[in-house]
Amino acid sequence: MSSRNPDGLNILHISQNYYIRGGSDRMFFAISRLLKEHGHDVIPFCAASQKNRPSEYSNYFPAAADFDHPGIVDYYRYLYSRPAKQTISKLIAEKNIDIAHLHIYYGKLTSSILTPIVSAGIPIVQTVHDYKLVCPVYTFVSHGKVCEACKQQQFWRALPRRCNRNSLSRTALSVVERYVSKLLGSIRNIDRFIPVSHFVHNKLIEHGIPANKITTLHNFIEFENDSVNNRPGEYFLYFGRIETIKGIFTLLEAAKHLPKIPVLIAGDGNDKNAFLAYIESNKITNIQYVGFKNKNEIRDLIKGSICTITPSKWYEPLALTVLESFVEAKPVIASNIGGISEVISDGVDGLLIEAGNSKDLELKMKWIVEHRDFARTMGKKGQRKVLQNFNSDQYYEKLMEIYHSVLSNHPIRDS
Repeated sequence: MSSRNPDGLNILHISQNYYIRGGSDRMFFAISRLLKEHGHDVIPFCAASQKNRPSEYSNYFPAAADFDHPGIVDYYRYLYSRPAKQTISKLIAEKNIDIAHLHIYYGKLTSSILTPIVSAGIPIVQTVHDYKLVCPVYTFVSHGKVCEACKQQQFWRALPRRCNRNSLSRTALSVVERYVSKLLGSIRNIDRFIPVSHFVHNKLIEHGIPANKITTLHNFIEFENDSVNNRPGEYFLYFGRIETIKGIFTLLEAAKHLPKIPVLIAGDGNDKNAFLAYIESNKITNIQYVGFKNKNEIRDLIKGSICTITPSKWYEPLALTVLESFVEAKPVIASNIGGISEVISDGVDGLLIEAGNSKDLELKMKWIVEHRDFARTMGKKGQRKVLQNFNSDQYYEKLMEIYHSVLSNHPIRDS
């Protein structure tokens, strides 16, 4: 039998990135810190990258497919990573692991890593940050619109729709990857899926994931002691990925009709060039693009805002941007789509708009400007909400319940 760490569990924590690119990466590091604070040993396993943070385990991090300049080897490695399977096998053989906790591991690590974990008798849980289990392009979006054509995991239906950037070859690769991943046990070998919202939970069941394998656990937000913000704010703020599905062009269209209202946009993403070209061609002068910002810089930008905006056009699983805004006592205007309504109470701590409706967004932005005192009250209510319902203590307690439930129902393995 495995010998327990006297202070807690030995947790193999798996994600494709050991640096922060998006919300799932932020949660990966936040959960790592939380587990360590409670006396657990956290062993990261991620893909090698020059962007990675330092780690004593970096020698175990495998080379990943080159997405920028892919060759034949990279296409194969995107489907099945032999280096990832080899290095995780070595890590498991050399370290005593009680449980494996996965995040977004596909693409760079692939489902090749599952067999060594299962063979070692290690139970597996996975936080579900997107819809990859049931959608080959991860988003339920095709040509800029919500799409659920691949019901009951009929992933081939994405091919005639060319869901991945309107490219048949890209879509074919996504579809093949999803079938290969399923064959390798991306559903079968996971003991518990942990979606970040009830919305994701219900979508997984609707698309054929067994309900008894799913337990919802909302993300938490780290609350700093100095998060006391009484600044009235000077501008609207969008922060996040610069991508069409995040509703960035909906925001641009709304801002274009509000020339006297300043809007700051922070982030980077696949559609940045199109975003900048739109601003220039439409001569939008009230938007200031400030590029990618780190965590502390984002906090300062939120503090200086009147309100933040999350105008997503896809089924946003939860939207960490909303929680991060509430921490700084700022209200949020956000699309009523996906898991967002599980965080925002319309008219209480934020305002909900119809996804993709720039006129609706424009009117809500004007309303906030005309009711700044009430907007500050809304922000304070949002802050109280995250303190009460999205705090790290509650998250840790529920995560431990999931871990111990899975461990107690898993066959005992030999050390």
